[in-house]
Order: sequence, then structure tokens, then C-alpha cells
Amino acid sequence: MLDRKNYILYILNIYLCQIFIIHSFLHFPELEIFAMNIGPMIRRHRKEQKLTLKTVAAKAGISEGFLSQVENNVNSPSVDTLVKICNAIDVNTGDLLNLAENQQKLNVIRRMDLDDVEIPPAGFVTRRFVPPENRTVVDSAVLIIAPGKSIPIRKNIKSGQEMLCILKGTLELTHGEETVIMEAGDTAHYWVEPRKQIIMNKTKETAMVFWVGTI
Repeated sequence: MLDRKNYILYILNIYLCQIFIIHSFLHFPELEIFAMNIGPMIRRHRKEQKLTLKTVAAKAGISEGFLSQVENNVNSPSVDTLVKICNAIDVNTGDLLNLAENQQKLNVIRRMDLDDVEIPPAGFVTRRFVPPENRTVVDSAVLIIAPGKSIPIRKNIKSGQEMLCILKGTLELTHGEETVIMEAGDTAHYWVEPRKQIIMNKTKETAMVFWVGTI
């Protein structure tokens, strides 16, 4: 539980963050604050502090899975949650938002950022290029799948198309009545099959794939 001094600082941080957001909307109406690509910056600061997902999640009062989603642009945090995460990694929330606002509309996932990925209990990591609010036509991500794990099919997608390009390892793609083994360098394009589709890693090594899907 926070003492009086830290509680006041916490409330002040949220207040300043809210002012920043209101100011941004007034001066830049086209800007959606939480369409910012803040996830990778949170992950970078966390790693610089040598903190694990579990440690930061506990300090911020959120689940490890949700923090992983935030870092990988799968989900966007509320203002209150963002402040808690920033406090946990010892970063000023306003500074983080300023960096996010000024970054270019070019998102690159570096190879070195994929070398030490922490895979959660679910068994896979979905590292998306942009946050949810910026996905309007297509979605894209680098998927990292642990041995013996699979990627669940997307829900509520009608007449969707997907593409897979294996970057590392071997995966088994089941699509309808057909099953194919895909190795590094192989690429597949297909229509989403909600009733019977699965991407499975049946090997003993972690697999990595570049994935693109229509929305």
C-alpha cells in the first residue's frame, strides 16, 4: 500500500498524464493517444532496468499476460494502468508519451529484440507491429511459438485471408482437411477456416513466423 507521499505523487502523475492527453487532442485532433506505439518502448525500458515481466506486472498490479500484450502491441493500457507500469519501470509517463507522439510511422522489429523473448505460460508470443487502434485493414505480427504449443484461430473473422512465412524452426499448419509441414523459408497463403485451422509447433525447438491477416 502506498504511503501518503507516494500516493500524492501517484495521483499527480495521473493528473499530469491526463493534461498531456487533453492538450494533445486540442492541438492535434487527428492524434489518437493510445494508437501510439508505446509497447516496444515499455519493453525496452523494462529490459534496461533488468526487470522481468513478472516483477513489473506485480508492481503495477496487473497480470503478466496483460503486460506482455501491452509490450507486444496486442492490447492498449488505460491511463491509470500506463502510469502504474511506468512507475514500475521507473519511467516518467509524460516523457514516454512524448517519445511515442514524436516517433515516425515506420515500425521495425529488430532481430536482436527477438533473441531473448520471454514466452508466457500460454506458450506463444504475438509481437505486433502496431497497437489495436491502428489496425484497420490488415494485421501483422511476428509469432514466436514454444515447443508443443499452438496459435489459436482468430475469432469473429469472416472471409479473412492470412499469410505465413516461417522465419525459424518448423510448424504444422492444419487447414480444413489438409495438413502441411512448413520449414524456415516456406510461405503459405490461405482463407481463414474457423472450423478447422491450427498452427502447431510439434518440434522440440522454438519456432518463429511472420504472419499477416486481413481484418
